[in-house]
Amino acid sequence: MRFSSIEYNHGGAWQKSAETIEELLTRRAAPCGSQGESSCESQSDFSGVTWINVDGLEDAASINKLAEIYHIHPLTVEDIRDVGQRPKVEDFERYLFITFKAVNRSCSEENRFEQISVVLTEDTVITFQELPGDSFDPIRRRILGNAGKIRKSGADYLAYAIMDSIIDEYYLILDDLTGAIDEFEERALDETDESLMPDFQKMKQTFIRVKRVVSPLRESLAALMHLESPLINAELKPFLKDLHDNVMQAAETVENCRELLAGVMEINLATMSTRMNKVMKMLTIISTIFIPLTFIAGVYGMNFRFMPELDWRYGYFVVWGVMGAIAIGMLIFFKRRQWL
Repeated sequence: MRFSSIEYNHGGAWQKSAETIEELLTRRAAPCGSQGESSCESQSDFSGVTWINVDGLEDAASINKLAEIYHIHPLTVEDIRDVGQRPKVEDFERYLFITFKAVNRSCSEENRFEQISVVLTEDTVITFQELPGDSFDPIRRRILGNAGKIRKSGADYLAYAIMDSIIDEYYLILDDLTGAIDEFEERALDETDESLMPDFQKMKQTFIRVKRVVSPLRESLAALMHLESPLINAELKPFLKDLHDNVMQAAETVENCRELLAGVMEINLATMSTRMNKVMKMLTIISTIFIPLTFIAGVYGMNFRFMPELDWRYGYFVVWGVMGAIAIGMLIFFKRRQWL
């Protein structure tokens, strides 16, 4: 479990990391602002935004300590440690609690999504990550390099930037899945690809997981967009609406991809059915040709005592000739009817 923080205002930014929460809250690193910026005020008279990031949820004591310092409700702490939470937004007056799923590309496909919990206060954003590694480095670079408007905005804009970064990762994984569907379309026409069905089921389960992540987030962002809270600046509303629109588009993309995947499966089933029909057609033709031949062989195989053909010198050859003529005639008939 590791802790890190960035403190910033219009005049500078400081980044630090620590192994314990006590070390993090008592030690400030050297200023990390852009060139020309001076070392700002000391920790005691700092005025700006603080972003605390917690990697891992194993140390319950440290999380409880942080919750005690920032007056976080025990129910919120429970939700932070319960990684099975659905995306939601809760208003606790002192702070807003937001939880959702993020993409962690360092994990296996089955564990690709991790829970991110965000606690937003007036001047602090605390993020709790289920697993190490995140997609927040561009945000950190913007803060430390004084790029964009993030250093000129409050904690609510930082929370928005974190959510926006996570939603951008949704589009990256959807692009990967869309490319995989294109590959499936080519494989669906290959009658000999026996691994297609297991891969298809694996892809289907991936889309189910993505849908469970994206769909509930629409409701959460809609609630956040219409939330009347002093912690959300009115100027942030258009950004939240854009975020909601992006999630809606991602959800529609998921549905479209699932329909495409179903279409690919139908193509594969149709290809397999066509192949089976060809096999059955050939077997039926062979069986049909042998029906009259079997009848003739059966008649002359009954071994009756009085069968004039049995004593005829050329009877054996005539029977073979008749059977061959029937077989050839039926093949010509099938060919003309385009059954072959």
